[in-house]
Amino acid sequence: MLAAWRRLREARALRRHAIPDALWQRTLARYDFLARRDADDAEQLRRLATLFLACKEFAGAQGLTVTDEMAVAIAAQACVPVLKLGLAWYDRFVGIVVHPDEVSVPREVTDDAGVVHRYTEVLAGEAMDGGPMMLSWRDVQAAGAADDWAYNVVIHEFAHIIDLRDGLSDGIPPLAGARARETWSAVLDDEFEHFCRAVDAGRDTVLDPYAAQGHDEFFAVASEAFFVAPRDLHGEQPALYRLLAGFYRQDPAAQ
Repeated sequence: MLAAWRRLREARALRRHAIPDALWQRTLARYDFLARRDADDAEQLRRLATLFLACKEFAGAQGLTVTDEMAVAIAAQACVPVLKLGLAWYDRFVGIVVHPDEVSVPREVTDDAGVVHRYTEVLAGEAMDGGPMMLSWRDVQAAGAADDWAYNVVIHEFAHIIDLRDGLSDGIPPLAGARARETWSAVLDDEFEHFCRAVDAGRDTVLDPYAAQGHDEFFAVASEAFFVAPRDLHGEQPALYRLLAGFYRQDPAAQ
């Protein structure tokens, strides 16, 4: 009975929030990494994006009006990481706040000596456990022309949501059992160290040097590259690529 009710509710949401064909095709054309998907993936992505739109609430900030085109662009990219995992990975938040551009946020940190340090951080996006999600529309748009440098703010922030699902921001998503977690940690540690050495040596890397901030950012930035520039990531850090492919249950480099 419960399964039948869920199917009925899903069918209703798919009808009420159906994405028009023309709008969907424009969205795919705008983002090359979406357009590269095969027909089956594209169909499933459209279905998930539609359900995403049915369960999330968009709000514009600083006078910005979130149009259908903007909402669909965000939904389509957000659903790529959970294409094979399901939308339940995003069920701990509802709100998505879209700003016209980057946002300056005051920060305050107390060091080990008890000294308070205040500074301003400029953000293109921010994910918090329980939401809301914050995104810069300018950066969402920029991702459409950023395949060559593996940048995608939507995937980055939604990777953080996946990472945070177990309550920890540590670059380790919820995994089935202690052994799986140990294996993940071992590979992630090795790949993170390899990447940091490359950054310290001044070498060009597929991943943005920002990934060296910590394991949490490394996972989020690596997820960007995995979906946006998969062949480049596979060529530079094949073990990291295989780790992400196993978790996301996808092999975008093959498409």
